[in-house]
Amino acid sequence: MIDNKLSKIITYVVTAIALVGIILLVRVLMAGEDAVENDVAVQNSVVSPLISFSQYLLYGVIIVTLILSLLGLFKNPENLKKTLLGLTVLGVLFIVSYFLADSTVVIDNAGTILEGGEEGSTINKLTGAGIWFSIILGGIGLAFFILDLGKGLIKS
Repeated sequence: MIDNKLSKIITYVVTAIALVGIILLVRVLMAGEDAVENDVAVQNSVVSPLISFSQYLLYGVIIVTLILSLLGLFKNPENLKKTLLGLTVLGVLFIVSYFLADSTVVIDNAGTILEGGEEGSTINKLTGAGIWFSIILGGIGLAFFILDLGKGLIKS
């Protein structure tokens, strides 16, 4: 009974969101392509509400997804333990990749130092850490792929 009422409420909310989106889209289409591209007043009055609506919709979806995911984790302590263990392993791998990363100067083709690319910059260090993190995770994934492939070949 409760699921049926919840389903109806969700259907009405989704319908209302869709109607608002359709109305905003029709307003943009009625303004015309040339007016939307060239007239700032039309952009502010027609396009900006559509963009704002889309942003708020995105934020709402992200919040609902996070809340439902966390509720699902807290309802099942076994999955919570696995998730925390996985996050811990990822944190340790990121710390290792951070120490592997360097923060040397970043230059372009002309030999000039790029903005924010000075030696010792935090941006350089974090970018290098992200690259190393990707390499480490890619290597682990490749190792598991090869291991699984080997198991499949042995079984057949």
